[in-house]
Amino acid sequence: MIPIPAKVIPREGTFTLDAGTSIHASEELRVLAESLRDTLRPATGFPFPINSATGTSRVELALDARAQGNDGYALSIRPQVARIAAFSPVGVFQGMQTLRQLFPAAIYRRAPVSGVTWTAPCADIADVPRFGWRGCHVDVARHFMPKEWILKHLDLLAMHKLNVFHWHLTDDQGWRLEIKRYPKLTEVGAWRSDTMLGPPTKDPAKRRFTGKPHGGFYTQDDVREVVRYAADRFITVVPEIEMPGHSRAAIAAYPDLGNDIDKTAVGTWWGIYDKGAVFGVDDKVFRFLEGVLEEVLELFPSTFIHVGGDEVRKNEWRESKAAQTRLKSLGLKDEDALQSWFIKHFDTWLAAKGRRLVGWDEILEGGLAAGATVMSWRGEDGGVAAAKAGHDVVMAPQKPTYFDHYQAKNDREPIAIGGHNSLSDVYAYEPVPRALKAAEAAHVLGAQAQLWTEFMPDPRHVEYMTWPRLCAMAEVLWSPTETRNYDGFKARLRMHLERLRALDVNFRPLDE
Repeated sequence: MIPIPAKVIPREGTFTLDAGTSIHASEELRVLAESLRDTLRPATGFPFPINSATGTSRVELALDARAQGNDGYALSIRPQVARIAAFSPVGVFQGMQTLRQLFPAAIYRRAPVSGVTWTAPCADIADVPRFGWRGCHVDVARHFMPKEWILKHLDLLAMHKLNVFHWHLTDDQGWRLEIKRYPKLTEVGAWRSDTMLGPPTKDPAKRRFTGKPHGGFYTQDDVREVVRYAADRFITVVPEIEMPGHSRAAIAAYPDLGNDIDKTAVGTWWGIYDKGAVFGVDDKVFRFLEGVLEEVLELFPSTFIHVGGDEVRKNEWRESKAAQTRLKSLGLKDEDALQSWFIKHFDTWLAAKGRRLVGWDEILEGGLAAGATVMSWRGEDGGVAAAKAGHDVVMAPQKPTYFDHYQAKNDREPIAIGGHNSLSDVYAYEPVPRALKAAEAAHVLGAQAQLWTEFMPDPRHVEYMTWPRLCAMAEVLWSPTETRNYDGFKARLRMHLERLRALDVNFRPLDE
């Protein structure tokens, strides 16, 4: 099982699915019973009637006020009955993922499989996650990923008990979200004229390009479908709308949002642009972003809204007469303080609407907004500083949560952005920094993996960089530290990869 449960007590015997197996649940859990039926039926070919009075065996889904935590569950398997009990439906759902993994890997096939006896070992399992934020970030700005693949990815997140999908929707190289009041964001900002190829280089003379345009965006109906699909799997979709930097695609669509520069174009190369990628600080910029966020809030019910805030080239503000005038009128000491003022505005704006702002750790520069949550990517220092100041933190350090880094040190790997994060590196990760005291550590909500797609041009490539490293991250975030053992994980992973193969996942083979 991946992630490994908190406690497993093996029992004698096996539980077998057959033509007489039924599923039993209260009306409150009827939808989950139907979901379980629909996942078990394709490979087995069995009908799995719900609440049938007859049959040879049954799966029971039940709510139990004594169960641990919202996501926790208890799974009891005996020869005639497999029972999942939890405090809430989300716990029942997590128990369903564990039960499914206990059957042969062919249970994940989408058509009847012959010659398989569908047995699961009897056991008592008590399970509860270590962290509440168990996430995966996907950048669709650098390379657009089709909606159908996003849905497949959500299925895989749910299978691994991950519950946050951080959707990086805007950046210098593309704006991927339809905003009805600002149609040029997708008419212009969703399309670029060319795309840089690898290997990565800072030398413009050495850059290679595809010679082809690239683009795409999600309609609001697409987004509603993704958000609902995720919610049905108890996954929260956290949208990211970058500000004030990484905004070249938006500025290309609406040039007056920038800083005293000529008309610019959607970015075609990877890296941070020195010009034309930072929003101005005029009132019209704030009204524009508020208009964008109003539509974002209608689409995404997530408590957290990510605003980016990283890698802001503040030379744009230093060289802008309008920005310098605003800075002086506010009595701010420098451009770091100006960024802090910018972020604080949206922290207050979101809080007034019942939401919470989260941003990359650069939002600490110049002073952190009162309600802001920090996503620490430049190591752990930003997360430590934020937690010590009483702010919630999501850990996302490049080492080892960036899955755009190489997985092995050999010449057979596809081109990556650099660095090295092996499967064992990911599995050894500890999200709570040692520098935090117990009360401070309580501010660590959890962690997530990051998939930046500069050098991942298509879904198959993304999957290769994701799996099985995300299996390791899922176990880090779900399982108690005392249950984790890398050798045991690798032994379990060999069977688990058969499940991923059944689901047509382009995982990287084990070789370490």
